[in-house]
Parts: sequence; structure tokens; C-alpha cells
Amino acid sequence: MILIKNGRLIDPKSGIDEKLDILADGEIIKKIGKNIGSDSADEVIDAQGMVVSPGLIDVHVHFRDPGFTYKEDILSGAKSAARGGFTTVVCMANTKPPVDNKGILEYILKKSEGALVNIIQTAAITVGLKGIELVDMEKLKEHGAAGFTDDGFAMMDSGIVLKAMRMAEKLNVPLSFHEEDSRLIGIPGINEGEISEKLGIKAAPTVAEDIMVARDCIFAIETGARINIQHVSSGRAVDIIRLAKKEGAKIFAEATPHHFTLTEQAVLKYGTNAKMNPPLRKEEDRIKIIEGLKDGTIDIIATDHAPHSPEEKSQDIKKAPSGIVGLETALALGITYLVRYNHLTLKELLEKMTVNPARLYNLNSGRIGEGLKADLLVFNPDERWIVDGFDSKSTNSPFNCFLNL
Repeated sequence: MILIKNGRLIDPKSGIDEKLDILADGEIIKKIGKNIGSDSADEVIDAQGMVVSPGLIDVHVHFRDPGFTYKEDILSGAKSAARGGFTTVVCMANTKPPVDNKGILEYILKKSEGALVNIIQTAAITVGLKGIELVDMEKLKEHGAAGFTDDGFAMMDSGIVLKAMRMAEKLNVPLSFHEEDSRLIGIPGINEGEISEKLGIKAAPTVAEDIMVARDCIFAIETGARINIQHVSSGRAVDIIRLAKKEGAKIFAEATPHHFTLTEQAVLKYGTNAKMNPPLRKEEDRIKIIEGLKDGTIDIIATDHAPHSPEEKSQDIKKAPSGIVGLETALALGITYLVRYNHLTLKELLEKMTVNPARLYNLNSGRIGEGLKADLLVFNPDERWIVDGFDSKSTNSPFNCFLNL
């Protein structure tokens, strides 16, 4: 048995925030209380000055397996997640080949059995991620798909989206949407505005995101489907989501740490390591994202962990792929930029990284209680550290050697 003593236990689900001990027998929490004796414990962890919380859950990661394992694979991605405090991650379906059939899904789930953290796998919404033909959603759910997404690609055919939402509502599974109208975008990954003008390129305007968010919010109201608006970057999109929620839509929305910490100005300083889809926007967009986090419009903080090789990211900014790694810096960024600036309490931050992600995917995790699995995180919220490397195979991040927390 393991006894964790003297820690500040924060469980957003139950509302607990007090100094309590936890006794775990194997993978199960046996007892929670004050001054639990150590006689029966094989190991005692003194958590004085530490926070004990549910293990973090990230609903948006790319582990690149199969097809791009030189960037990341399931086991290395899981190691990166564990270092960042995540005990559960939800992998996207845009692998090569994509997760649009039983064989690829079963390969990932089998390999995930040896991972350090719990791996939840989504399947594609459409065959080949082409946005034309729905996958067999019912069959893929039966074989372990927790939800469906064509993330990485916007779904342009409204008829297919509506059909997918109706099926998802029937199957009680979530759909996650990458909201960018590719027809309105020149070079993706950079905001259309001051910086793109300096670089002399046609880039990605906020309207490309806003129009897709509006469509899918309306469809969510119409169908009753549970959907997730991924990596919100536009302030106007936050307003649209807020309105749709007031109309009763079952919408979750996620914000990434890079979108609530950085603006388009970072592209000039960090180059391709500040290029991502959707792009970093203006300061007013960043402020609106924080407002959405504060008032509950944005329910979830997710990393969109997107590893790329140094060779890929060293290309000209027009050619380099979009995306950054994020698992190992997410909690620190949340504490530094949201809690320390009094935008969120620590319990509110953890709610968006534990219980709310669990709600989206109907997971029996993200909370602490006797008889539940001991998916726990112990951390010092006052620790100061400099990011100087990652357990991920990739290091593409504007926060590498940047954060002094």
C-alpha cells in the first residue's frame, strides 16, 4: 500500500479542497481522511506543501502512431504525458493510415496496453479523413472508439456533418471539430493581420474559424449531439459558443495553453515554433479566450500536442508544418498565466484539466474517491523551473528554454 500524507487534496468533482491523506491499495484508493496511520503502508509519500489532485486528462493529442513514429509514438507520447502530470490522453485519428477502420484502431489499442498512461482513441468521422463518406461509427464504437473526429481537417460538407451529429447523438459519443474553412486560408498556421503582412503572405483569418464554429453550433442545437469545438483561437468564436450554450446546445469547447498565453507577435520571435492551426491571434482574442475560461464558455484546457521533427520545423515558415508539443508545459502555463493572474483559482484550473474532460468522454476518472482508481497527481504549485528538454521525441515548442516558473 502507498500512503500520501499531508497534501492539499483538491478534487474539483466533489469540491474538496483541504489537507487530507490518501491510502491506496494497488491501483485503488482505499481510504481518504485526516491523520491516516502508516502502519499498513509499504511506502509513505510526504506531500507537505504539495497539491494532490486527480491525474490530468488531455482530450486532444497527436501521438503520430502509426505512420509518423519518427515524430512520436504511443509509448514516447505516453511518457511525455506522464511527465506533464497527465494520466489519461485522448488521441486523434489523423495517423497514416487514419483510424477509420477496425484494424488500425485495434493496433493502437493493443500497443497502448504497454503505455505509462491511459490511452483513449478516437476514430475518424469520415473515410480517409476526406470529408465525403461517414465511417461505420457504430462498428468502430463497438471495437473501442471513444469518439470521432477528423481533426487536422475541417469538414466542409454540411450534409455530412449533420448526418454525423445525428449518428453521434444516437450512439451517445462526442464529435470533435477542427474549425477552419480552408477555402478562406492562404498559408495556414499564421494569423492574417499585422504579422502576415510583415511576412508578405496571405494567411488564416479569424472569419475562417468563426463561420465553421457558427455552423456547428447551430447543428448541435438542432440535433442534440454532444460536440467539442477544438482549440478555440478567435474571440468572436468564444461569443458564438457562449450564445449556443445559452440555447441549450451540448457543446464543450477547449482552449490550448498557447492560445491563452501567446499572440501572433510570437511568430516574429519563435518562428515556426509559433506556427500552429488555428494560429495565434491578436491580444484581444487572447483576452476573450481567458474570459471564456473564466465564465465557463470554454470548459476544457487541452494541449493539441503535435510533435514534428527539427528538420520539418527548420523549413521556411511557409512550408513548415503547424503545431507544437504541449503536454509537459500545460499545467505550468495554466498556473503561471491563469492562476497567478487571478483569472482562475487552482481548483477551477484543475476542473478544466480533469473532471470536464472526463465528462466529454464519459470517463470514470478525473476525480478522487474511495473505491476509485488511484489516478493521482502530486505537484508543487510554487515550484520554479526552466523548460530545458522534453520526454517527447520532439522539441518543437516556443516554451523550450523560455519558461521560468
